[in-house]
Amino acid sequence: MPDPATDAVFTLIVELGRAPGDGLPEGALGGALLCYASAGSEAEAVRETVALLKSAGLNPLEVTAQGTLAERRAAGEEIGAEEEALMARAAAEDAVIVAQKTWFGEE
Repeated sequence: MPDPATDAVFTLIVELGRAPGDGLPEGALGGALLCYASAGSEAEAVRETVALLKSAGLNPLEVTAQGTLAERRAAGEEIGAEEEALMARAAAEDAVIVAQKTWFGEE
């Protein structure tokens, strides 16, 4: 059960490699996912996101944390209404939301 007093939503960029049966488009060499993960700490958000992606057959290689909503705002980032709504959904559902997918192909 989410605890709004201690949980935050973290913005994560996850780089993916290829794995058999991963469902990535033909010709893709990998990709990147923009995720919002509700968790009590950044480390927990990373662990839960990686575990979820692995259970889906994906091959996470590296995760870069961009911070919480408050941290990103404090750094001067402008957060759009759509992005904020996805973060609120992640918090309400105590979930990992994949907001954007980018596939990498051969140059």
